[in-house]
Amino acid sequence: MLHRPNTSTDTASRSHEWYKSATRWTQLTFAEDDPEKYDPEFWIDVFRRTKSNALCLSAGGYIAYYPSEIPLHYVSKFIGSTDPFGTIVEGARKLGMHVMARVDPHAIHADAAQAHPEWVAINKDGSPREHWAFPGIYVTDALGSYNRDFTTDVIREIVSKYDIDAVFANRWQGHGVSYSEDNQRRFKDETGFDLPLKPDASDPAWQAWAAWRRRILTELVVYWDETVKGIRPHASFIPNMSGSSLMEFDLSLIQKHCPILFVDHQARQGVEVGWSAGRNGKRIRATFRDRPVGLITSIGPEEEYRWKDSVQSGEEIKLWIHDGMAQGLFPWFTKFNACVPDDRWVQPVVEAFNLHADIEPHIDGMQPTAEIAIIDPSTTLRHWAPEERHIAEQNDLGFYHALVEARIPFEFVSDQVMTAETLDRFKLIILANAAYLSDEQCSAIEAYVQRGGSVVAAYETSLYDQVGKPRTDFGLANVFGAHLTSSTRGPVKNTYIALSGPHPINIGYDGAARIIGGTHLLAVNAEKAADTPFLYVPDFPDLPMEEVYPRQEPTGAAVVARDTGYGGRVVYIPFNLGEVYWKVLAPDHGRLIANAVNWAFGEDHRVRIDGKGIIDIAIYEKDDALVVFLVNLTNPMMMKGPLREAYPIGVQTLSVALPKGKRSAVAKMLVKGQECTCRIVGDRVEVEVPSVEAMETVHLTWHS
Repeated sequence: MLHRPNTSTDTASRSHEWYKSATRWTQLTFAEDDPEKYDPEFWIDVFRRTKSNALCLSAGGYIAYYPSEIPLHYVSKFIGSTDPFGTIVEGARKLGMHVMARVDPHAIHADAAQAHPEWVAINKDGSPREHWAFPGIYVTDALGSYNRDFTTDVIREIVSKYDIDAVFANRWQGHGVSYSEDNQRRFKDETGFDLPLKPDASDPAWQAWAAWRRRILTELVVYWDETVKGIRPHASFIPNMSGSSLMEFDLSLIQKHCPILFVDHQARQGVEVGWSAGRNGKRIRATFRDRPVGLITSIGPEEEYRWKDSVQSGEEIKLWIHDGMAQGLFPWFTKFNACVPDDRWVQPVVEAFNLHADIEPHIDGMQPTAEIAIIDPSTTLRHWAPEERHIAEQNDLGFYHALVEARIPFEFVSDQVMTAETLDRFKLIILANAAYLSDEQCSAIEAYVQRGGSVVAAYETSLYDQVGKPRTDFGLANVFGAHLTSSTRGPVKNTYIALSGPHPINIGYDGAARIIGGTHLLAVNAEKAADTPFLYVPDFPDLPMEEVYPRQEPTGAAVVARDTGYGGRVVYIPFNLGEVYWKVLAPDHGRLIANAVNWAFGEDHRVRIDGKGIIDIAIYEKDDALVVFLVNLTNPMMMKGPLREAYPIGVQTLSVALPKGKRSAVAKMLVKGQECTCRIVGDRVEVEVPSVEAMETVHLTWHS
């Protein structure tokens, strides 16, 4: 018997701020044969056990899981007289859950492609783009009429028929350049360029295409959101934006149309670190500090071989959720295939979600805080093809990892929102390799320095303008206290930098006269008032072995350090320090990054945590309370998942500067549920955490 969807709910009773109470998400992505095999009651029970208060459920697009009436909207051949989408929606609503319908418009079946060839993406040779993973179906053109017309009809039908709060679109942004006649004509008319034949950040046609695509996709978000709201005024269209820097879209329109955001970075892949989950949270906050954001976590591995119906280890699942939670992302888990051949994921998700439910009230209304920020270089990264951006991000990843290892708390700030108000929240900003910066962005950083801010920068930062045009000198030359004398060269092997005179930036290298250098180098002339704690060792051969020795004395600044005269400090490092550290993880490079940051910071950090092990730190604050998350990353599998088991670490001493006017504090460990002793040491309070298993969260309340 056909299950009739619930259409009787008065949409006016649904709050326009529904998303604020949607903080633990279950996502169920149907496989086509699920309708005749799956057990709806199993999933209702999962909703209860995980304390999920929101659901994302497959509805339509490539396959409809409800009785769609739209021509060429393929309905699952296993649906029979049932309505699997409507059944689960009704069950979730009875539990008081919010519901978001998932659509996936990235592919169509052969009959639709034959009837509407204009819906199909076109290859360079003019052939229709067959799907890379499933022959016989076709990839859609995201920038043409398929999304604008057909997908809009699907969204309209779902929102009209079902009691939902939002529509979520997956894989809606397209897969590469589509060379359709319509795209070629529109692009040529609007930009004057032919469609680019390959990704190339320096190609004006590629830059124009990236901007053109960004505009069309942004307009599509607005159009779909207005379509949804025209039927259910409280509801929203929520695009899957894949990454977390939001560089693909017009931020003002996201501000208006996307009240809640999601990061689709579902698990570790290859050599990756557990802090990657939390990094996503920091990057979203770099642009939208106050917007609620969820982290989509897969219960299966995310390796290139796509074992989508398998299960990660329980500790790996929990690590991803915990680190995202610590850095401000509410949990969302996703399961592909409603039939469950392996249920080992259920209990770990239950434990992680229940922990979030326990901690959530204690951080409600609190804001993440830090004294240091890494600048997220969106202006640079957006010129790279999405599939190649990881190459451009390696400098940032190296600095990120070095700060985690050094236990230095920090946030992100997007270079798209570098207002005085945003920058002045931090005493120091880091530009690991913000190669592309506009004159306005450079001016904002220079003004920040003149207001007393400090800077650590490296490699090609500010060497190009916002469209990639090379400058003859750094846009931030006055900030660096250094001027370009020779452009980037490399890759080079067997390079070194030599310690040059005593300086806090080169401490900790006892016994060494030189350390590893970079693989891509710039030559700079440091101003007379600046210090040069490291100098380049001129190149010498790496073979034959008998020839491996330096011929010349060290010369040329490899690190430039100076007091700004405005109360801050600046360090500039003219080689790819972050990239080499990320690839090689030489401890000398990690120390150099930490030394540079600590010296430029110029004072004791407000929050310090001393102890053994690798931990990811997050700090939240409101009024007379402060919360510190300690996520334990210490494990032999730290940089190659999946994690086998959590390795507890021993005593951690948390030291926090007393706020002005406060003389004492009360502290509690929220995970263990225990009070802990506070000691006043000078103008700081110390809290001893006896041990940390997967995660601990310390809640401090200040008293006068």
